[in-house]
Amino acid sequence: MQIQSSFDVIIIGGSNAGLSAAMALGRALRKVLIVDNGKPCNRQTPHSHNLIMHDGWTPADMHTAAKKDVLSYETVQYQEGTVTAVNGIDNDFKITINNTQHVNARKVILATGIKDVFPAIEGFAECWGISVIHCPYCHGYEYRSKVTGILANGDGGFEMARMINNWTKNLTIFTNGSAAFTEEQLTVLSKHNIAVISNEILAIKHNNGYLHSLVLKEAGEVVLDALYARLPFTQNTGIPEHLGCALTEQGYLHVDNLQRTTVPGIFACGDNSTFMRSVSAAIASGTMAGVAASKEFFDLEF
Repeated sequence: MQIQSSFDVIIIGGSNAGLSAAMALGRALRKVLIVDNGKPCNRQTPHSHNLIMHDGWTPADMHTAAKKDVLSYETVQYQEGTVTAVNGIDNDFKITINNTQHVNARKVILATGIKDVFPAIEGFAECWGISVIHCPYCHGYEYRSKVTGILANGDGGFEMARMINNWTKNLTIFTNGSAAFTEEQLTVLSKHNIAVISNEILAIKHNNGYLHSLVLKEAGEVVLDALYARLPFTQNTGIPEHLGCALTEQGYLHVDNLQRTTVPGIFACGDNSTFMRSVSAAIASGTMAGVAASKEFFDLEF
């Protein structure tokens, strides 16, 4: 299908949030182009959970089915590629794809995700989303009662321990350096038999992403089945910053309850704008962004 040069809405990112926004807009009879680079953040994850009707599906199968549904609407087009620039103002944006192709749009939805910043631990990246995990609601059931670690420290590590302890009592905190817990926190952790190990982690031993043990600098190996980690992150693209979109203190795109950023005509949905990093949350925010964007057209036209 030949790509048009003018659209009502350009959606940057075609994973769960972007596809959901596209469906809402397509059903509202708006001309939509989804531009996606084919690199969703959950592409290593074997199975996606905590989503009714699709629990246990692979992310790839979910994406294929969702894309088929969305592209059944003649109002929606899809292009593989990378948006390299967005310029202009509300109702008159100029979008550059792959540095060469130019299209126009009245609104822009950023479904661009975030980029995790991995620690310098050998094997960490290969295990991310498989046995090195971020969310017990997404992965905890599969690792219930397993030998589990938490890579965290201080108040954040203490709060993670309180939560993960629900899924397993065989729990150890790895601070990967000097521990920063208060005496009161250490007392509570000890009461729940949660050890704190401060040795530096040199590597993760694994089999195709499934963790076997942590290699510590001064204490040999510690056998584990899973390791939870909350990672620092950056926005996946510099486009929001270029447009002037404000960020929250945590580094997410600042949006209101209609997924509007601080720049008129620019919406954001999915992982780039919420700590609720799950497929169901991405779908919900994408739907809201699509509905809110379509409503702005109604306000202009009627």
